[in-house]
Amino acid sequence: MNTSISISCCPLCGGEKTEGKTTITVDLGYGLVVIRDVPATVCALCGADWVDDIVADKIEHIVEEARKKQSQMEVISLKAS
Repeated sequence: MNTSISISCCPLCGGEKTEGKTTITVDLGYGLVVIRDVPATVCALCGADWVDDIVADKIEHIVEEARKKQSQMEVISLKAS
C-alpha cells in the first residue's frame, strides 16, 4: 500500500489543490478587515485554502494598518495594495 501523499492533494479531503484566489476576513473585535483577490492554493473539492509566507506577511501588514486606524470596516483587494 502506498502511503505517500501528493503535495497537490488536499490533506483535509483528498481533493486536488490548484492555484487560485481567496478572500481573507479578519475580525478585530471592533471591526472587520476583508482582503479580496488573495493568491492562494485552493482545494477544488472542499474549498480549503493556503497562502504562502510572502502573502501572509502582506496580510499581516494590512491588518496591522487597519488596527492602527481603528477601522470598523476595511475592504481591500490584495492586487491593488
